[in-house]
Amino acid sequence: MRTEDADHADRPANPAITPGLRAGRAALAAGFLLQGVTFALLVTCIPEIQDRYGLSDALLPLFLAAVPVLAGVGSIASERLVRRTGARAVLRVVQPAVCVTLAAVGLGDALWQLALALGAFGLLVGALDASMNMLGVGLQHRFGRSVMLGFHAAFSLGGILGAAVAGLGAHYDLGLPVLFGTAAAVIAPMALLAGRRLAGPAELGDAVREAAEAAARTIPWRPLLPLCLAMAFAYIADASVSNYSVKYLTDGLDSPEDVAKLSYLGYMVAMLLGRALGDRAVQRWGAVPVVRGGAALAALGFAAAAAAPGAWAGIAGFTVLGLGICAIIPQVFAAGGRLFPADSDAAVARLNLFNYVGFLIGSPLVGALADASSYRWALLAPMLLVLAVLPLADRFAPTPAPAVPAPAPAPTGADRAGA
Repeated sequence: MRTEDADHADRPANPAITPGLRAGRAALAAGFLLQGVTFALLVTCIPEIQDRYGLSDALLPLFLAAVPVLAGVGSIASERLVRRTGARAVLRVVQPAVCVTLAAVGLGDALWQLALALGAFGLLVGALDASMNMLGVGLQHRFGRSVMLGFHAAFSLGGILGAAVAGLGAHYDLGLPVLFGTAAAVIAPMALLAGRRLAGPAELGDAVREAAEAAARTIPWRPLLPLCLAMAFAYIADASVSNYSVKYLTDGLDSPEDVAKLSYLGYMVAMLLGRALGDRAVQRWGAVPVVRGGAALAALGFAAAAAAPGAWAGIAGFTVLGLGICAIIPQVFAAGGRLFPADSDAAVARLNLFNYVGFLIGSPLVGALADASSYRWALLAPMLLVLAVLPLADRFAPTPAPAVPAPAPAPTGADRAGA
């Protein structure tokens, strides 16, 4: 399979794409990968965090919901910092700091310590998410073609690595202080090294500012609302898997902790595979069938996981779910860009808000339903919401090009004679 760069290898080199820009793209991809590792380590170790702090199932959804709320606050605050100091400067500080908060989550033993650590994690992750994506959009402006998909694929690859490391930690009973502390000690220096190669004003010029100004332009909400709903439903599903797949396997299916981590790993492998093949599927069948098929496949994955008789069947269900969800999220952004081709950055910025909406709703929803009944029944709620994407799928169709009037036929000799 040829990569995006390979597809352009036979074209004349773009003199505007300097070695500094290429190095900046690679460094940012490394940052996305490291963040995927960090996030996966945290979410796959939720059962161990509960045990360490004595966190009840009733309180767990509140702690999990606080993270996206604070991430939204951190995202807004970082946008102001980026205007003053630049995305690179913010990213260089924030990413190593996220590693410190991960280590702090593993070191405490009182609930107030967990609240402080997760609160700091949420704020910093929001700032990290905003600065990374701003820098990515700036790079995309300079490259003149889509490069964001590669960054998010790097995040998925990091999630696979993080879930695998968490599984090994559970298998060898390392404990959270050793697992999180070691991970932070390795990831933070790597983030500092990658930060030295990030693109700055010399490479990007005003690209980040131009992207931010484009994202701030006013566009109508009404045409975007169906896509916003689809985004929220997809991220409710994603939050359900991220926060509860491992816990469902350990508490609901009596799985060993090291095997339970494979539920998130399988989900992320499927996401990465789907992102690698998704564009070709859309080119062959179109966006509407791909979104419909993805929603149906995701619902099937939820149903299979909820009905699973054992751990491996549950892992298979979450893997199928990942393959379905990955088809929806990129197409939401693509459809928003098609609706407002002159203001695609503004459309994408609005749609991305519903990433946080989905996470904010998903964690408390599944947690509350599980506390009231069981995780099997709780998984049916995001399943029904994913099915609600089906009637919205028509909104993913490309906008038909305006009809061009056919040219008038040239006058014949008889016509000229009559004239």
